[in-house]
Amino acid sequence: MKDDAVSQPHSIPVYKQLETAPMPATDAIEPEVVIVGGGPVGLTLALDLGQKGYRVTVLSRFDFIAAGSKAICFAKRSLDILDRLGVARRMIDKGVIWNLGKVFNGDAQDPLYQFDMLPVKDQKNPGFINIQQYYVEEYLVDALADCPNVDLRWGHEVIGLEPQDVGAKVIVQCAEGEYAISAPWVIAGDGSKSPMRHMLGLDFEGRVFEDNFLIADVKFTEERPSERWFWFDPPFNGAGSALLHKQPDDVWRLDFQLGWDIDREAAILPENVEPYVRGMIGDDVEFEEEWYSVYTFQCRRMRNFVHGRVIFVGDAAHLVSPFGARGCNGGIADADNLAWKLDLVLKGDATDHLIDSYDYEAITTADENILNSTRSTDFMTPKSLISQVFRDAVLDLAKDHEFARPFVNSGRLSTPVSYPQSPLITQDGDPWKGGVAPGSPALDAVLGDGWLLEQLDGQFVLLTNGNNAVANIGVDGLRVLNVAELEGSEAVIDRYELVPGSAYLFRPDQYVAARWQSPTSQDVQRAFDIARGAPNARHN
Repeated sequence: MKDDAVSQPHSIPVYKQLETAPMPATDAIEPEVVIVGGGPVGLTLALDLGQKGYRVTVLSRFDFIAAGSKAICFAKRSLDILDRLGVARRMIDKGVIWNLGKVFNGDAQDPLYQFDMLPVKDQKNPGFINIQQYYVEEYLVDALADCPNVDLRWGHEVIGLEPQDVGAKVIVQCAEGEYAISAPWVIAGDGSKSPMRHMLGLDFEGRVFEDNFLIADVKFTEERPSERWFWFDPPFNGAGSALLHKQPDDVWRLDFQLGWDIDREAAILPENVEPYVRGMIGDDVEFEEEWYSVYTFQCRRMRNFVHGRVIFVGDAAHLVSPFGARGCNGGIADADNLAWKLDLVLKGDATDHLIDSYDYEAITTADENILNSTRSTDFMTPKSLISQVFRDAVLDLAKDHEFARPFVNSGRLSTPVSYPQSPLITQDGDPWKGGVAPGSPALDAVLGDGWLLEQLDGQFVLLTNGNNAVANIGVDGLRVLNVAELEGSEAVIDRYELVPGSAYLFRPDQYVAARWQSPTSQDVQRAFDIARGAPNARHN
């Protein structure tokens, strides 16, 4: 995560000014959920809950969408989530689609190796798109305009937090004064420096890496492939690694490793940035500065994300280095994981116990992202002689030997995290040669004239191939999809090893909750109860 960043010495750049919200009326109906923070994670959660019909209030201390250097890489899993919410198509149409990444070493013109972020083809969404975060926030705000039950309060800063037995109260400062608002659930999505975290006396645990990196977002017009290019020890950056990404509007993200002992303020002066940019793109390419900043890597998280009725999401809960694009994508995963669980609790279909599973699953995801980010950072910036020797040996061997290439670590790109040990997952022990294991996200496939993920659509879904005993189960809140009755289901049957009589149970977040070769209705009911966090369901 680009926490503790140094940027140009002027105010936060504004992409789009928003209308400052007035102080609410004293008799205003209180919301069911308050979300603190108007970034992509908080807005995604607000849209998901808003589309489910809940009264949601979003509090943002800013009354604008900020420009500048933020997230640009949105992974397929995030696109799948945002597609369900009706936002992904607009993002893909605007963004730069890419699936291929290339890794270079030194001054070699040919890549050391390359990788494909969409190895399984014929899915609705691409492996990755690049698009500036401010566009994503704008699209989410536009989508929220169709949710009159969501109150977006721009220019309202939370200055106090009081946990209560059955909710929490926040004290809010706006242009007209202070007021208080209470809700059964309060979500802290207020960023890496999270005032909400400090109000509860909480902190991060983890590592801060002794290195500095320069981001130079520059604008130039030149035809280059829509690929992720990464260099180890390029001739134009003597300090270490470099990265090139294409964004919309002829904007390019350039990233340079600077080392630890530098003058961070001087490093972002245009005359000091230009040699790096020229070294990468050439002396004959005209470019314009968009945004320069220097940041350090952090891989840290809170010990727990759930604190009574206050829940932390996104950068407020966990930080990772940007190499791998795991920060914003991990936060969107938090929102997706939490929304359906809050839905069941607010409807009275589940107890607060279900929210404990968010703590487990979101921490599992954060730990996987931190592990991968830490390994990437350690490989890119060796801190000992033996680490340097290992890295150099791997890079040398990878030129001619395929076995060494998986050890080259330029940032393991964001992929969805599985949690097979989650308390909501049922492992049945049937012998499967393929398919998708319980605790893993669904794999998209063509289904009729559309896609499987479109059919899952934020519900509990039982997918079966002709098992009539479960196809007619009639459980409230569980939709049955029998591919034996559908045209064009061959890809689904193949990808899920869905032999006749077998079945899968999907959660509303498209994760596999259970699967069976030949289930009974009792098997399905028990797994359904477990997936909803029903007390003692495993013992029934």
